[in-house]
Amino acid sequence: MIQISLIVNGSPVTSEVDPRTLLVQYLRETLELTGTHVGCDTSQCGCCVVHIDGKATKACTTLAVMVDGQEVTTIEGLAGKGGLHPMQRAFHENHGLQCGFCTPGMIMTAVDLVRRRGHDLSDNLIREELEGNLCRCTGYNSIVSSIAAGAAAMAESERI
Repeated sequence: MIQISLIVNGSPVTSEVDPRTLLVQYLRETLELTGTHVGCDTSQCGCCVVHIDGKATKACTTLAVMVDGQEVTTIEGLAGKGGLHPMQRAFHENHGLQCGFCTPGMIMTAVDLVRRRGHDLSDNLIREELEGNLCRCTGYNSIVSSIAAGAAAMAESERI
């Protein structure tokens, strides 16, 4: 067992973990943060995306010991005290989900996309950036619309 210490959703956490424990397992099984989903276990679907030190990362191929000393944000930590994050709200308002299984990873990827590429995103750019995230239900049109709306809402909320 190896002891790790990190910040998860703004709170310090220290745990002993088996060196083979994947970050997604640690989040779901040890910390009971089940919003991060396990879809493929091969880094193909993006359901497990979290932010590590502010960057989108697939938790199904990241060992928990690799994030020792870092900050991890999951879908549960994205919302603030005032309610849903603008991207979460945009997914709700623009029907960017159907079954909801891919939604946490899509939202976490989308927030990272806005941080990296700005608030003015073309549909083509959004589709390119979602290449590592799979949805089996929606056909992506509502997801793309949700991300564009979320990016605009994030710009607006930053002005306040």
